[in-house]
Amino acid sequence: MTQIAKLKTEALELLEKASTLEEIEELKIRFLSRKGELAGLFSEIPKLDPAERKQFGQGINDLKILLTEGLEEKEATLKRSKRDLPPVDITRDPFPFRKGSVHPLSATYIEIINIFKYLGFIVVEGPEIEEDFYNFEGLNFPPDHPARDEQDSFFMQNGKLLRTHTSPVQVRVMESQEPPLAVVSPGKCYRRDTIDASHSSMFNQLEGFLVDENISVAELKGTIKYFIKELFGEKKTRFRPHFFPFTEPSMEVDVECVFCGGKGCNVCKKTGWLEIMGAGMIDPNVFIKAGLDPVKYSGFAFGMGIERIAMLRYDINDMRLFFENDIEFLDQFR
Repeated sequence: MTQIAKLKTEALELLEKASTLEEIEELKIRFLSRKGELAGLFSEIPKLDPAERKQFGQGINDLKILLTEGLEEKEATLKRSKRDLPPVDITRDPFPFRKGSVHPLSATYIEIINIFKYLGFIVVEGPEIEEDFYNFEGLNFPPDHPARDEQDSFFMQNGKLLRTHTSPVQVRVMESQEPPLAVVSPGKCYRRDTIDASHSSMFNQLEGFLVDENISVAELKGTIKYFIKELFGEKKTRFRPHFFPFTEPSMEVDVECVFCGGKGCNVCKKTGWLEIMGAGMIDPNVFIKAGLDPVKYSGFAFGMGIERIAMLRYDINDMRLFFENDIEFLDQFR
């Protein structure tokens, strides 16, 4: 034990005096390496009486822990002090403050929401992990619809899935509240899709719907035309017949190409029109699934991709730019 005490005193004195990382490394080698002085003390244990071995071994272990912690702490202190920090000139002008910017998707989202808020719509959000009833069955999707296939949707082992659109909020709201209802529901959606300039497996969508007595296609067209005017200015619109399981009649809405003014270009594929949303009158089966009387109530619904609207608003030709966090790209929107 006298050897241990002597070695402890010597080691701590050397540790206190050490002022460089090189000296710390030398102390590690001298005391803690396989051939160091502590290892030499361990080799003395078999030579002792059995009654003394435990106390001697414990003393060596305590010294090893003490030296290890002391050397690590001193090494960390020396490393911090060794960092080459530039001198601070307190008389110089401050660095210019660089303002950030609202992401183009967020800016588009805010603009769309504000237009519909002005019309009296409220914002309601729903879960991204959805049940089959709200995502498909309650929206009148037949059991054999392609959207229910595993190659199109992200299903989970518990039967739930990542929602493929924000339309499930429509069923949830109608199920829990009595009309009149005027709701927009933005949020992330997920589909098994190839990621390229115009597609992504995760995207942002906005669903809107209005339910009350005596709602007709006239209210639908008036609402959408007002929205397009506020967002794009005085542009022509057209409504083309289409099919969606949850609306009847259904339609797709086109706006006069914002790039060529309807003359025809590569963006609009020489047609002069750009598709911006799907819409239609809510199918009576959806009312029945949600527990509402389809004879008493009617309504319309519409849905659009926020990325698509942003790409048209800001002349962006690649959807992937929204998710890459490229500072040079985002700087354009300051």
